[in-house]
Amino acid sequence: MNVHRFARQPFSRWAFGLAAVVVTALHTPNATAQGWPSKPVTIVAGVPAGGALDPFARALADQLQKETGGTFVVDNKPGANGNLSAELVLKAPADGHTLWIGTQSMMTINPAAFAALRWKPSDFTPIIKSVEAPLVLVTHPSVPANDFAGLSKWIKDPANKAAYASFSPGTPSHFLGFQLNERLRASMVHIPYRGSPPQVTDILGGQVPLGFTQLATAIPHVKEGKLKALAVTSPQRSRYLPDVPTLAELGYKDLSTTIWFGVFASAATPPAVLKAIRAAADKVHSDPGYRARLEALNFDMATENIPAFEATIATETQRWAALVKATGFRAAD
Repeated sequence: MNVHRFARQPFSRWAFGLAAVVVTALHTPNATAQGWPSKPVTIVAGVPAGGALDPFARALADQLQKETGGTFVVDNKPGANGNLSAELVLKAPADGHTLWIGTQSMMTINPAAFAALRWKPSDFTPIIKSVEAPLVLVTHPSVPANDFAGLSKWIKDPANKAAYASFSPGTPSHFLGFQLNERLRASMVHIPYRGSPPQVTDILGGQVPLGFTQLATAIPHVKEGKLKALAVTSPQRSRYLPDVPTLAELGYKDLSTTIWFGVFASAATPPAVLKAIRAAADKVHSDPGYRARLEALNFDMATENIPAFEATIATETQRWAALVKATGFRAAD
């Protein structure tokens, strides 16, 4: 009897509710079969707002939101060169709803620079290598050099008491300055800052004469004539500064490097969820509007797949570990 009553009422509340769920799922933009995202996603960035990483993180969040129909928010958690942000992500549930933007220095320098690191690179799995860019060696206009040869001569003169600024101790901008000092047999003093904006502000003000800084931060000032760009660290010239030579061209191939930003998830994230996140990230990465937005920030889109990205991390970890040892650098926790 109950069966017949149910059959005569095919649009009961239960059936109607199920139909509504199905319709909602079908009309959610690019809804994933794995159900990700099923709640707001937090993208954790281990830097203050204002540096080169922050606009990248916000562009990524905007595009993922458009691609998936989910909600994505950026949470800036600076401290200990990104270590606090890494710890925060690992404390969150490993369900793909807390992602981390890892940088070259966080992933490949921190393991050697911090004696008591409370996380390890294997705690994370890469989602995508997103963007990369060289650093650029800039000087204040008062430095009487218009090319690298002239700068080298100026640095080596003890009377000039040369110093270089880095955007943080224990980063490529620090260690490249150290390497340049060694190669020139000079005695430059290292002046560390907490981020690219204050580093560049003091170079602009003439408080520090030179430094390796982020391309995106430096280019507006270079174009206005407020900074001089004398070399870039990429293997090839940057399309954003085509007239500026590479350090490799100048005979300093060992100083070549690019910085990169990648998206990572906890290694404990279920494989089906990782697959869904990677699929969404790949679609975002290939979107022409997104690419144009990042290229307007002077980034190059990375092209490495996951195995190649993992190999890059391993190779760079060895390189920077050797430099950390050579400098005797030890970061404070």
